[in-house]
Amino acid sequence: MLTYITGKVVLVGEGCVTLDVFGFGLQFQVPSTEIFNNKETATLHVHMYWNAENGPSFFGFSSESEKKLFLLVISCSGIGPKMALSLLAQLPSALLIKAIQENDEKALSSVSGIGPKKAEQIIVQLRHKLGKLLDSGLVVEGKDSISMEEWKNVTQVLQSLNYSKGEVEMALSHIRKENQGGANFDFLMRQALSFLAKRV
Repeated sequence: MLTYITGKVVLVGEGCVTLDVFGFGLQFQVPSTEIFNNKETATLHVHMYWNAENGPSFFGFSSESEKKLFLLVISCSGIGPKMALSLLAQLPSALLIKAIQENDEKALSSVSGIGPKKAEQIIVQLRHKLGKLLDSGLVVEGKDSISMEEWKNVTQVLQSLNYSKGEVEMALSHIRKENQGGANFDFLMRQALSFLAKRV
């Protein structure tokens, strides 16, 4: 069983990263590409997902805790790996945990591709499982310095400006990385729009 892998980053694409591992180029789908830089060494906690039609896909995570959350989400019926990655990309781990614990359907349904019914299903199916993971220590319940409401507002405004799902995810990932100490909505929006403008 492959649990983690270390290699040199040779390509950072949209939603994926390729590592050179002893001369082999291995591609992994990841929640966020912002933490990866070409030619730097990276370690990914790996999960292989098997699809009957397309065969194996590899997913990589920056921590074992993030990987456990991913596995928790895909254990929910009707939630595939792509939707699980969207959840992790648009909601930081601490906020995802909080949304499930507090029955916050609005927070979950703010994620692209997840409506109110799907959000309710995620909460019902995962709340008990999440409690067990937190109790076991396999997933750490952290604190997020930026409030749930601020994340939702930024997401909604970017969507209303007709940015694509991928662009929104990249902008959220960027401002999450840049604001470990917290920030208000106006500042976050300026950072997001500045980041997206540079990509044009």
